Amino acid sequence: MTMLAYLIPISLGLGGLGLAAFFWSIRARQYDDPEGDAQRILSSDWDDHPKP
Repeated sequence: MTMLAYLIPISLGLGGLGLAAFFWSIRARQYDDPEGDAQRILSSDWDDHPKP
C-alpha cells in the first residue's frame, strides 16, 4: 500500500509531462501543414523514390 504513495504521484507527473509536451507541440505548430496532403493527393506526379 505504501508503494501506491510513490506510484500515483509519479504517474500523475508523467501524465502531466506528456500533456505539457502535447500542448507545446500544438503551440509550436508541429501539426500545421497547409500545403501538404491536401495538395499532394490531387497531384498526378508520383514520388515513390527519395530525392538524392
